[in-house]
Amino acid sequence: MDNGDWGHRMNNPVTLNVGGHLYTTSLSTLQRYSDSMLGAMFRGDFPTTQDSKGNYFIDRDGTLFRYILNFLRTSELTLPVDFTEIDLLRKEADFYQIEPLIQCLHDPKPLYPPDIFEQVVELSSTRKLSKYSNPVAVIITQLTITTKVHSLLEGICKNFTKWNKHMMDTRDCQVSFTFGPCDYHQEVNLRVHLMDYIMKQGFTIRNTRVHHMSERANENTVEHHWTFCRPARIVED
Repeated sequence: MDNGDWGHRMNNPVTLNVGGHLYTTSLSTLQRYSDSMLGAMFRGDFPTTQDSKGNYFIDRDGTLFRYILNFLRTSELTLPVDFTEIDLLRKEADFYQIEPLIQCLHDPKPLYPPDIFEQVVELSSTRKLSKYSNPVAVIITQLTITTKVHSLLEGICKNFTKWNKHMMDTRDCQVSFTFGPCDYHQEVNLRVHLMDYIMKQGFTIRNTRVHHMSERANENTVEHHWTFCRPARIVED
């Protein structure tokens, strides 16, 4: 095999089934740390198992593998602000024998200097979907922003005046703005502008997640969540 063929193979997509969760990446990413379990596995040092569709199967925590894979891609450990499964992630890192990740998890460095903290904004979209239409139709939708950053909410209140919204105090001194109800096209247009406005205030997306649930026999509800963060300096009295 010449160098060109080898390079092409290293960049070919590989799909893993980790505890029922499917992940697609490149062979070069999986072999970034050659002395790890994944490095040995895809070097052919021990047998592999495949599922019924031919994907490589690993019987481990599929949800936590996203953090393992992101570390392989970037060599940086990035976790959500509200992450609470650090002990479980340590066990996964030990299983995969990724030594740099093991060191990060046992000797974590603060994300920011002591006088810096993170400001957080949560954006969520709630859509009610009809089960019986084909294609699936969005019956109604609304957007909610939740944060402690009152200056951001004031800016949104001034810049998004044409949208129906109401404000509600929530836990821990947070305030929520809810827009809607509105139709699907209005929601998409509003969400694009809200995300653009939030990021122009210095926030970046930390993570996203989707939640599905059934409320009634003829409806499904799908919730999309985005978490934005930005560093801010502690002001002493």
